[in-house]
Amino acid sequence: MPDTLTPESSAEDLSGPGCGCGVQDSHEDERHAIGVDPAIKDRNLKRLRRIEGQVRGLQKMVDDDRYCADIMTQISSVHEALRAVGRELMRNHLKHCATSAIRAGNGQAEPMYDELIEMMYKLSR
Repeated sequence: MPDTLTPESSAEDLSGPGCGCGVQDSHEDERHAIGVDPAIKDRNLKRLRRIEGQVRGLQKMVDDDRYCADIMTQISSVHEALRAVGRELMRNHLKHCATSAIRAGNGQAEPMYDELIEMMYKLSR
């Protein structure tokens, strides 16, 4: 199965259950993305590791009875870092998964529209 749409491939080539990038795992109901740029994946993993360090720093700040406003400032920083990862993942989802599902039509477009609306709602909270 190809990773991205090429002039030779069609949206149907990337179709999966309800999502253009979703591939059912044979032993679970897990979906796995295809069409993920390795550079973007690497960048997101680095961001998430940095966020993990920030959260450990927050734990230490609380443990050390640091000033509440300083802790809240760091929490805000973690929130923004997570939002940045979410935006990058949303962009990839729109570029690959949603595009292929919508192009495929045949019943995949409507569930994708619903999924996108739900994702936007969750990310905006």
